[in-house]
Parts: sequence; C-alpha cells; structure tokens
Amino acid sequence: MAAAIPVLTTAAPFVGVGTSLLAAKQASDLGKFNKSVTDRNAIISEQEAAQISKIKEYNINKFNQSFENLQSKTRVGLLKSGVELSGTALKILQSNAEQAELQKGVIEYNANVAEAKKLEEANFSRISGQIARRRGDLAALGYVSQAGTSLLNMKQIGII
Repeated sequence: MAAAIPVLTTAAPFVGVGTSLLAAKQASDLGKFNKSVTDRNAIISEQEAAQISKIKEYNINKFNQSFENLQSKTRVGLLKSGVELSGTALKILQSNAEQAELQKGVIEYNANVAEAKKLEEANFSRISGQIARRRGDLAALGYVSQAGTSLLNMKQIGII
C-alpha cells in the first residue's frame, strides 16, 4: 500500500488535467445543445408567424363573404320594401361598407401584431442561443485554462 502512494500522488495532477479537459468538452457540447434548442424554438415561432398570416387571410376572405352576403340581403330587403337605392338606403349600404373596412383593418392589425410578436420571439430565441453557445465556449476555455495551469505547475515542480 505504501508503494502505491507515490504513484497516486504523481498521477493525481494528470487526472486533474484530464478531468479539466473532459469538463471543457462537456461545456462546449452543452453550449452547442442549448443553441440547437433555441434555434428549434426560433423555427417554431417563425412557423407560428406564418400560420397567423394564413389565418389572417382566411379570416379576411371569410369576412368579405359574410359582408357581401349582408349587403346583398340589405339591398334585397330595401328593394322589396319599395325603397329606391338612393338617399337613406344608399347611406345604409355605404355605412355598412365603411364599417366593413374598419373591421377588416382591425383583423389585419391584430394579426400583424401577433405575427410580429412571433417573429420577435424567433429573434430572441436565436440571440439566446448565441449567448448559450458563447457561455459554453467561455466555460470550456476556463476548463482548458485550468488544465494548462495544472500542467505548468507540474512542470515547475518537476513532475513532467
């Protein structure tokens, strides 16, 4: 047992260097993994933004169909009652058209805000991923520096 102590004492610094190098690899790999996760989140946010845009178009088309149906029913109702399409009757149709344009504007605005929010989430995810990657790189550099310091110390005391 006593003969093993000098060997263990001599090997311990090398184990420390090896452990530091393994930790550096793990830190780098963790940074890469975290970046890949945030990149995936960014892609999902972009896909959600595209979906919001498609839904906006669908909602506007659906609204236009409903509005045209309403205007047609209003015209028929007015004509059935014997009212000419002038004066008040025309003002009703015009008011309906103005309100429809306002409603379409609201639909577009809300969808554009939601889409912009998703795109901003994607940008933030990418930035977070870059930061995570750099943190991993910095941690790895710290561990490599530790290993280098250990090697220099071993050199100074004559182990290597």
